[in-house]
Amino acid sequence: MDIGEIIAAKRDGRRLSREQIEYFVGAYVRGAIADYHLAALLMAVYLNGMTWDEVYHLTMAMRDSGTVLDLGPVGSATVDKHSTGGVGDKVSLVVAPLVAAAGVPVPMVSGRGLGHTGGTLDKLESIPGLRTDLSPDAFIGQVRESGLAIMGQSERIAPADGKLYALRDVTGTVGSVPLIASSIMCKKLAVDPDGLVFDIKVGQGAVLTTEQDIRRLAGLLNRIGRAAGMKTVAVLTRMDQPLGRAVGNAVEVAEAIGCLSGEGPKDLLEVTLALGAQMLLLAGAADDETEARDKLQDMLRSGAGLRSFREMVRRQGGREEVVDDPGQLPEAPWRLKVSSPGTGYIGSVNALEVGRISVRLGAGRQQLDDRVDHSVGVLVHKKVGDAVSKGEIMAEVLAGDEKRGLQAAKDISRAVVISEQPPDVPSLVMDIVEGGGDEPEETIYR
Repeated sequence: MDIGEIIAAKRDGRRLSREQIEYFVGAYVRGAIADYHLAALLMAVYLNGMTWDEVYHLTMAMRDSGTVLDLGPVGSATVDKHSTGGVGDKVSLVVAPLVAAAGVPVPMVSGRGLGHTGGTLDKLESIPGLRTDLSPDAFIGQVRESGLAIMGQSERIAPADGKLYALRDVTGTVGSVPLIASSIMCKKLAVDPDGLVFDIKVGQGAVLTTEQDIRRLAGLLNRIGRAAGMKTVAVLTRMDQPLGRAVGNAVEVAEAIGCLSGEGPKDLLEVTLALGAQMLLLAGAADDETEARDKLQDMLRSGAGLRSFREMVRRQGGREEVVDDPGQLPEAPWRLKVSSPGTGYIGSVNALEVGRISVRLGAGRQQLDDRVDHSVGVLVHKKVGDAVSKGEIMAEVLAGDEKRGLQAAKDISRAVVISEQPPDVPSLVMDIVEGGGDEPEETIYR
């Protein structure tokens, strides 16, 4: 086959066959076709979309680019969770240990930062020594013995996604429904848990911003899961302002530890409990949502969730003392305070812009080979609805150098709007989608 013909076909809006999809995925993993070929193909997909069968074949080809694990040795129902990406979204670091502590094994496969959104792997690697490149046997063994392991794509697990994920990040093709769905599901199906809960972000700081695209993605993810024999549910949660108060890597790990210690922000806990409850329900570990939430709250109060997190850090080679003393995490040399220009209420905090500011500070990647600075980021001290006085500190910038820090502080000031009246602050959990994705075969997902 010729990659140029495949690019041209998708450029012209034609449907790719299973053979064509399997060819370009396999050839790219082998290094037989170049980044610029795939960049062109990704843009063609972004512009022209894919049909259901194309999305499914792409998902399975990416899954089959590496090893498909057998979780049978774990011995009980397993469940995972995946977020479509947000700003300050460290929920995985909190919910996975809580669910594992509640008796449901969590074999979690996570990703790195994508566009303006952060990545669980980048956050975890803030912990000195912690490894996310686990071998399949080590991953399964850890889940069986301790109930929790978190790893990323590798040369063994969905390697095609690892390469495509990084390329999408720097080619303006992040916000494509078929590419998002296939990326999420290929690595989840490579591990094949019994259940999977999706956290679909909605709003200004989400990867997708229209309700139509968001609901279509939720339905498509559920459809892929059903086709592969997996139980799934999608939870729609708001992402108009950063989740919690920390945006970055090390600062988000510290906030997650605080949440597991019973001191987390209310909005982070709200989303954590909503997703964790659905995870327990899918695994059959609770009869209803109330029972599921009560179990998770028990894991918080008893410290069992924190102990589960510490055990995961220890087993994956991380410095477990960090769990007791987050001050051992990387710290930025520059801290610049951002003061309120007036008195009133925080009317809005532009999550998209805060995410971009964090990336420009070095917490994410602007180019394919950028190195992440785990120490930098933003601390949002005042959230939407909070009262604020003129001159009061509403945010802090954590920077690696003074010049970038000063610019980021100016940008943060523009990202926050002060209002005279307190705004409405709706619940972060918007809806739960259990089905969907039943469009006709010829439907184009974009």
